[in-house]
Amino acid sequence: MKTSDPSTTDIPPPSGVGGEVGGVRTTTGALARALRTSAPVLPFLVYVLLGLGIPTLVIINLAFRSDSGHLTTSNIHAITSGGQYLTGFETSLKMALVTSVVPGILGTLIAYAVSTSRFVTMKRLVATASGVFANFGGVNLAFMFVATIGAVGVVTSWLTRIGLNPWNHGFDLYKFWGVALVYMYFQVPLMVLVVTPALNGLRPAWREAAENLGASKWRYWRHVGIPVLMPSVLGSMFLLFGSGFSAYATAEALTGGTIALTPIQIGAYLQGNVISGEENIGYALGFGMIALMLASVIGYALLQRRSSKWLR
Repeated sequence: MKTSDPSTTDIPPPSGVGGEVGGVRTTTGALARALRTSAPVLPFLVYVLLGLGIPTLVIINLAFRSDSGHLTTSNIHAITSGGQYLTGFETSLKMALVTSVVPGILGTLIAYAVSTSRFVTMKRLVATASGVFANFGGVNLAFMFVATIGAVGVVTSWLTRIGLNPWNHGFDLYKFWGVALVYMYFQVPLMVLVVTPALNGLRPAWREAAENLGASKWRYWRHVGIPVLMPSVLGSMFLLFGSGFSAYATAEALTGGTIALTPIQIGAYLQGNVISGEENIGYALGFGMIALMLASVIGYALLQRRSSKWLR
């Protein structure tokens, strides 16, 4: 019979000695692993902080400051109480709404036609072209439209010869609907890019199951396809809304600032066209844009989250 030796009995280390050392090592190891995992993201986070975070905080701070540095809401009151600034917001909201709904519908139809096509080359061509056109804007895009459908543009001259000059029927490239038409040039391809993954997420098994149960194509789209795609389509329209509201270079190059849009008004402040005593109103306009852009981004994120559970 073997008896236990008290001198060799395993005694747990006292609290505060071995236990703490092991806990410290475990914590240190977990921290090191977390740092190694997040290290590739740190440059991006620093970039976002310097390029987006700090400027946003500065704009918000100065939007509520007077010229003497005191806290005030007079700047916000100035842009919401009427006049040119409120008109700029209203026009920008209308522009964003038009250039998000119409391109949203057209882009969805184009993306569906491409996603159901059997021609792989065509899919690649449309995807590549959409990526290029969605990022084409500014002075180049404005010049292209002026040279094409301007008052003396090439297409306008051709239409004039057959008596269909659009300028004689109320069209004006340098007014609201003309700028909206130019915006749609890059909004439609952007919609194609962002909604195509959702269309590709529709499973063929769903259509086959509906057909096996005797459902027609209309009933399949009414009860399955449209409800599944609607959050993605609406979320993409939110993204187009933010893009249409914040676009600046194209409208400025096309109209020279003659149309009342909030981005153009902010650009005027950046160029030094400031009335004495209203230096911080430009920051208030920027704050209003940030609020609207944040709302559109949140709407996009919520709708995308809702649609992702169906399109995984």
